[in-house]
Amino acid sequence: MERGYSKLDVTLTAVLDCSSSVSSSVKIYTKTGDKGKSSTFTGERRFKDDLIFDALGSTDELSSALGFAAELCKEKGHTMDNRLQTIQCVLQDVGSNIATPKSSASETQLKRTGFNDQHVKDLETWIDEYTAELPPLKNFILPSGGKTAASLHMARSICRRAERTVAPLVRHNEMDPSALQYLNRLSDFLFTVARYTCMKEGGEETIYKRPVS
Repeated sequence: MERGYSKLDVTLTAVLDCSSSVSSSVKIYTKTGDKGKSSTFTGERRFKDDLIFDALGSTDELSSALGFAAELCKEKGHTMDNRLQTIQCVLQDVGSNIATPKSSASETQLKRTGFNDQHVKDLETWIDEYTAELPPLKNFILPSGGKTAASLHMARSICRRAERTVAPLVRHNEMDPSALQYLNRLSDFLFTVARYTCMKEGGEETIYKRPVS
């Protein structure tokens, strides 16, 4: 591994500077995490089960789920696959914010990885857009409605978990509250587009019915 860089440094440099020169010149394995610790963007070494890395892992898992859902959307001709990919990029920004704890960050680092709350407003606009085409929701529904809808429901539930991992970091003033707001709004967006894809594909939502013993 090139001296002075951690795996996280390389990822953030590529994301923030849109540069491939750093990421292409280093190996994917660093061996620096073999003893159960990893580095934040501020240079701290923390255990891998630290709140920061738990949150980073959850948002990464969410991005993977969104990537899968986007591919299914594309196969079915839904136009929101581009929006899902945009969301994946925004989640990279969420990750950068998570990886830069305020307690150890410099002003320069905080400015570099700050989260833009305009992303929250964008989600709200999209939610309103899709909701306008949907029939009113009168009952609890189960995650279902076809493969596309089910994949979006899966991403939604992962998003809820990611939100729970970010919440304590915001509570301890280690990251921007707007990033937490984004995850909260994102789960609403995913619920909405899951219903939307079900409708567009002619699927049927499964209504919750209390089991009778």
